[in-house]
Amino acid sequence: MTVDKGHTNTAFVGDEAINGKKPPQAKTIDPNMYTLEIQEKKPGLEADYDPFQHRLVEHPTTNNETLIHLLKGSLGTGILAMPNAFHHAGWTVGVIGTVLIGLLCTYCIHLLIKAEYELCKRKRVPSLNYPAVTQTALLEGPEALKPLSKIIIHIVNVFLLIYQLGTCCVYVVFVSSNIKAIADYYTESDTDVRLYMLIILLPLILINWVRNLKFLAPFSTIANFVTLVSFGIILYYIFREPISFEDREQVGTMSGFALFFGTVLFALEAIGVILPLENEMKTPKKFGGNFGVLNKAMILIVTLYVGMGFFGYLNYGSAIKGSITLNLPEEEILAQCVKGMLAFAIYITHGLACYVAIDITWNDYLKKNLGDSPRSIFYEYIARTVLVLITFLLAVAIPNLELFISLFGALCLSALGIAFPALIQTCTYWHHRKGLAKVWMVAKNSIIGVVAILGLVIGTSTSMIEIIHTFGHDE
Repeated sequence: MTVDKGHTNTAFVGDEAINGKKPPQAKTIDPNMYTLEIQEKKPGLEADYDPFQHRLVEHPTTNNETLIHLLKGSLGTGILAMPNAFHHAGWTVGVIGTVLIGLLCTYCIHLLIKAEYELCKRKRVPSLNYPAVTQTALLEGPEALKPLSKIIIHIVNVFLLIYQLGTCCVYVVFVSSNIKAIADYYTESDTDVRLYMLIILLPLILINWVRNLKFLAPFSTIANFVTLVSFGIILYYIFREPISFEDREQVGTMSGFALFFGTVLFALEAIGVILPLENEMKTPKKFGGNFGVLNKAMILIVTLYVGMGFFGYLNYGSAIKGSITLNLPEEEILAQCVKGMLAFAIYITHGLACYVAIDITWNDYLKKNLGDSPRSIFYEYIARTVLVLITFLLAVAIPNLELFISLFGALCLSALGIAFPALIQTCTYWHHRKGLAKVWMVAKNSIIGVVAILGLVIGTSTSMIEIIHTFGHDE
């Protein structure tokens, strides 16, 4: 299990990379802006500039390495929730819906990376992060949207922050629920899952006090191996018994589909890692394209998710829980080992998942206000602790895995993964496409935007209603 750093707080004008290292005579951007109108350009000047030739990457990744990173960034707690998502939607709607959502997500990612390349050419910069792409696109778009260019970076950051904290919240619930399942069986008790959350809290805080990503990398390597072995064992349990369609719904309810939509988005989307992965490639032109790294990865990811959701639901039916690990037979040691292994793998990568949230909160906002205070490191540790406590308190309030996954998927990824890429493409080419081509672009992206907004509003409201209902029932 790994979470690649989807946000970087440093950007530079000219032929500089966004990796935090400035070549000689690098010019730093205004701290209040991610991008600037860099220079007065002659028409067509951007055609002489190839961003790929100006990226300074210390350790560029190959196509296969990028493919593996993309797979690892998409395979996590989400795939374990897919059988439950199919239960909400029905197995027929589940299969078709997952494929369609996968196609939509893939298409929107293509829009994002193509727009980034075009904007880099125009601004003569080697690469841009997600907030920078969004702001630069608005500056290139309709006059009515340009005033929003200053605030859009904060909107994107808020969605990224909520998504990353939501992922950490899901991690806390997942780990605690699986530990509870093991402990309850062997102690023959029914301990409140919140007690296990409290037990794991202090080590979680200490893990998130690690300030350097390289010290977290070994944990990711261990977690990747453990996760791979665990998935293999889960597949063994799924296919151990004959698959039956008896009493398995083909089509679920509308509210069930809303929960399904949020869960699939949370599971499929790895929007935070897309631009960093493409920017680190040795041959970034191979990332997009019909037979590029992105399409290959998404075909594998969608296939895995459809398979896990379809066969997992057919195996356990309406008894399926928020994570398929909780359905594994309690009396078998191997099944209990899987729960423990995955709980351990998710637990030790909590620091990686929270790293992006810490980076946004501290480097983009708090550190700028505190300046070079001698106590800045002390304040940073406080900020790290507070962010962990926020995820802990959310998990304690509503310890429901499936509803949290659906909520954060619908709320954040409808915007980050679908709506913003459509907006970015529209603004990027607003003055560069004419006639029917422009009409088609605007119409197509408007439809995508409407789908994203409906998914956000309906998915979020449905999840919140279910959370309130669950909370009231627990009380």
